[in-house]
Amino acid sequence: MNSRVILDRRPDGPITTDLFRFDETTIPEPGPGDVVVRNIYLSCDPYLVGRIQTVFPVGEPVAVRVVGVVEASANPDFAAGTIVWGFLAWEEYSLVPGGRALTVVDPSLGPISHAISVLGMPGLTAYVGSMELGRPTPGETFYVSSAAGAVGSVAGQLARLAGARVVGSAGSAAKCSHVTDVLNFDACFDRTGPVGDGLDQHCPDGIDVYFDNVGGSTLDAVLARLNPGARIAICGQISTYVERGDGLRNIMNMLRARATMTGFSIYDHTHKLPTFLPRMSKWLADGDVVYVEDIRHGIEAVPDAFVGMLDGDNLGKRLVQVSPDPT
Repeated sequence: MNSRVILDRRPDGPITTDLFRFDETTIPEPGPGDVVVRNIYLSCDPYLVGRIQTVFPVGEPVAVRVVGVVEASANPDFAAGTIVWGFLAWEEYSLVPGGRALTVVDPSLGPISHAISVLGMPGLTAYVGSMELGRPTPGETFYVSSAAGAVGSVAGQLARLAGARVVGSAGSAAKCSHVTDVLNFDACFDRTGPVGDGLDQHCPDGIDVYFDNVGGSTLDAVLARLNPGARIAICGQISTYVERGDGLRNIMNMLRARATMTGFSIYDHTHKLPTFLPRMSKWLADGDVVYVEDIRHGIEAVPDAFVGMLDGDNLGKRLVQVSPDPT
């Protein structure tokens, strides 16, 4: 049987585990040109909140990034046993009509789970936001929120490789210790206290680049501390996904500092993956970038793993492993 996590109803507030239910269907069979994937790693991502609120069909499994192995194939491009990743679903087996949008994973690059984490969209997001939009230079101050998360942890390390002084914020003292001791940021402060106080202490000379994962009051505090020519890359606004907040009071500082603020979607940059992969693979192999995956186990763990990630109980990229990894 094929166990699935179904979106049972839309939220009318925060995302909670009772929005989801489990069901079972028979394992699908491939028609002509189709592929059946045994899913191995399922992704939990903050952006899913907006899709759960408005996009995903109620009564269907939640669609996410997945790494799996081809279980059965009627498609000559995907032999049985091939490791692939694609936008499939929170389920144990996925039918992919025509093998559409499946990408073959090269296990020689590292753990296959990396295809949907540091060697996939989260890693590419960090690269585009930090290096192409932030453009840190030696001696500049680079600040990233959610610095212990799937994207922020990489963005800060890349800025460090570019020679910037890197400051992060995270949701606990333990996470901050990870950010400084393992990821080698110059400083990190606990965002559960006043963000402005943390920025004044650790960014006393102002902020040149901000990689924004949370928005809200954190972004407003940054706006008050911009250096001339500062760059802000808007990756996520997780603090505003459910409650919109009071808005930004310090936006006029963008004019004073002649700063730029750029929102971006990684889906506009997926064509860069072929050139990104060897660069990030080398940084990982050389130990220049350290990456942590926070893996839960079993399809039954998915709702708790997802909601827990939204509440900040993850360290690095939150995945759920639902079947054996053959590598």
